[in-house]
Amino acid sequence: MHAIIMGCGRVGAGLARAMAERGHRVVVIDRDSSAFARLGPDFPGRTVCGVGFDRDVLIEAGIAEADAFAAVSSGDNSNIISARLARETFGVELVVARIYDAKRAAVYERLGIPTVATVPWTTERFIAALGETPSRPAWHDPSGALALAQLAVDENWIGVSCAKFQELTGARIAFLHRLGQPVLPEPRSVLQAGDVVYAATLVANLDNARRVAATPPTEGEG
Repeated sequence: MHAIIMGCGRVGAGLARAMAERGHRVVVIDRDSSAFARLGPDFPGRTVCGVGFDRDVLIEAGIAEADAFAAVSSGDNSNIISARLARETFGVELVVARIYDAKRAAVYERLGIPTVATVPWTTERFIAALGETPSRPAWHDPSGALALAQLAVDENWIGVSCAKFQELTGARIAFLHRLGQPVLPEPRSVLQAGDVVYAATLVANLDNARRVAATPPTEGEG
C-alpha cells in the first residue's frame, strides 16, 4: 500500500514509522526539511519538501498511485484543503485529516472526511482505516478521548460482576452480546460464558483495559 502523510511533526512522524513498520510504502511531506529528522535514520520511506496542498508536491509524492492520505500538520486549514484535494481531485480512497477545532471536525465528518485529534488516536485511527488491526475501537467521541471497544475477556472472569470488572480494568461495560442478543448490564450483573463485552473507556486507558481483561482476575475478586 502507498500512503502519503502530510506533516512531519510528532503525530506525522509517529504515524509514518507505524505505517512503515507494517510494510507499507510511505511518503512524508513537510514544508520544513529539518522536520524529517524526527523520522530517524532508519526510516525506509521517502520525504518530499513542500506544501501539502500544492498539486505539484502531491504529484511528486505519488498521489496518483496513493491508497491512503493523512493530513496531520499543525494547521486545520492546510489539513482540510489537502485532504479534500486528495479525496476529490485525485480520488484517494482512504483520507484522514487532523482537525483541532471540534466544531469544524464534526462538519468535515459529515462531508465524509474522517477527522482525528490526539496523537495516539491519530495513529490508531489511520491504521484502523487500513484494516490492519482487529483491536480498533468500534466508536469514539469527536475529541478522540473516549472509545467504545470490544474487549477479549479471559474465561476466568465468568461470574465476576460488572462493577468489579470496571474497578479492575477502568473500563465500564456499555453492553454485552449474550446468546445473540444485546444486554444492558447493571453493576451487579455478572459475566457469563460466551458473553461478548463492549466497554467504554478513555483512549489513554484502552491498552491497560485490554491487558487486564485478557488475564485472569486476582483470586478472590468478583
